[in-house]
Order: sequence, then structure tokens, then C-alpha cells
Amino acid sequence: MNWNKRLLNTPIIGDITKKIVSMKASHDAYNIAEHFTQFLQPQVATTPALRKEVFKIRHNVYCEELSFENVKDDGQEKDEFDEHSIFSLIKHKPSNTYTSCVRIVKTKSLEQLLPIEKFCLESITNEELHPMRFNRNEICEISRLAVKADFRRRKTDKFKGSGTGVIQENNYSETELRCFPFIAIGLYMAAATMAMNTGIRHVYVMMEPRLARSMKFVGIHFVQLGEPIDYHGIRAPYYINAEMFMSKLSPGFKNLYQAIAHEVGDQLDQLK
Repeated sequence: MNWNKRLLNTPIIGDITKKIVSMKASHDAYNIAEHFTQFLQPQVATTPALRKEVFKIRHNVYCEELSFENVKDDGQEKDEFDEHSIFSLIKHKPSNTYTSCVRIVKTKSLEQLLPIEKFCLESITNEELHPMRFNRNEICEISRLAVKADFRRRKTDKFKGSGTGVIQENNYSETELRCFPFIAIGLYMAAATMAMNTGIRHVYVMMEPRLARSMKFVGIHFVQLGEPIDYHGIRAPYYINAEMFMSKLSPGFKNLYQAIAHEVGDQLDQLK
């Protein structure tokens, strides 16, 4: 399987750069949170029913659409890391539909590895930020980010967005369509909130360098820990912590983060 070619068309790694740049240069940059929260809502998977929604979205994207994993009889994509993970979704309010999901994988012991440690450990060449240098209960990995096809855009669409799937434009308003490219950013912000609110100090993620560069326009600066490798496409290991995440967020996206953090924080209390 040619993972590299497939990843160029993956909904997970989208070309959001131009959209972000154009909005940062306009008044819309200060309305991101308002537009986002009008139509979209982060939801921590605090119940078995919500976790089932997560696994269904992952199956739709990873198994049925991309064939990264085999199709499962129950229509749910799961793995060994789900047992020590926290999940978040983003819901489209008008249709009451879950658009996307992400998880943070936590660990408490050397026997309980993060995905990046099990599958990509040799790609990490930055010894100073190596996960083995930190307390196990203070590290996590953001993974299994997935956005359903109905909430993605092609490059040729009017509002360039975060993926290459088709949105059924007749079903959504123009304002809603402007929000959809930021679903992936919203997921990262939800994941950051879940991490910070549960004692995590060091966060890892495998992502395409192109996406990491795009996230810089938002003000989210990841540190690359090694050279890219072929892991479901060309990806590299990255690191971020709370101080790095908060220090450079642009004003509009800081407002969005605060709105998401408020929602997610209240929901996390249900898990305590």
C-alpha cells in the first residue's frame, strides 16, 4: 500500500494554511470563536454511548474511507490504547451530528506505552525532549484525529479548508462552511484542554510536517523531534507543552481556545 500517496488525500492532514492566513489578515479573525461556537460544540466522551460515536467515526474514516485499518463487523475502530485514553468529539449543533473525534493516550508505567513509543520510537532523535525523560503520568499523545467527509472541503472549493473530502454544500449555510476548516484546530484545542486538565505536562504527536507548519499560523508551535518517516504516510514526531501552546496563540484563536477550554473543562469534571 502506498501510504504516502494516500496521505496526500487524507482528511486528517488538510491544507489549512491559506484559510488561516486570510482570516488573520481580516476582521473575521476576531470572530472565529463566535462563528465556531454558533454551529459547533466540543464534547468529551464521558459515556459509553459517546465513546461508541468516537469508534464509529474512526471506523468511517480509517477503515471505510482510507483503508488504513481493516473493516470491522461492528463498525467500530478500536485499539489497545483506547483503554488508557480520553476522547473528545465535535458536534454540529443544527443537525445534532458528530463531525469528528480525537483522543489523548495517557500512560502510567513503562509497560503502558504511547503509540509513538511502540511504533515510532527510533524516529525521536531529540534526547532532551524524549518521552523516557519525563514522569510517565505527565506525558500523553494526541492521536486518531478523524473528520467525517461531510465536514471537509476540496482545495477547489470557495473556502479552502482542512481536508480534501467533499462537503454537501446545500445542507449548510455559508457561515457554517467558513467554520468547517477549523474543526481540526478545535480538536487539537480540545485535546490540549484534556491534557492540561488531567495533569499532563508533555504532549507528543505524529503529524505531517505540512500540518505542523500550518498550525504555526494559528500560533501553535510544535517542536519537531526527528526526521520524517513513513508511518501511514510521511510523518514526523512532534512535542508541545502548555507554556508553548499558550504563549503564541493569535488573539482570534486564543478566544476560540478559551471557549473550547470552558466547555471541555466543565465536562471533564464528570470523569473525576
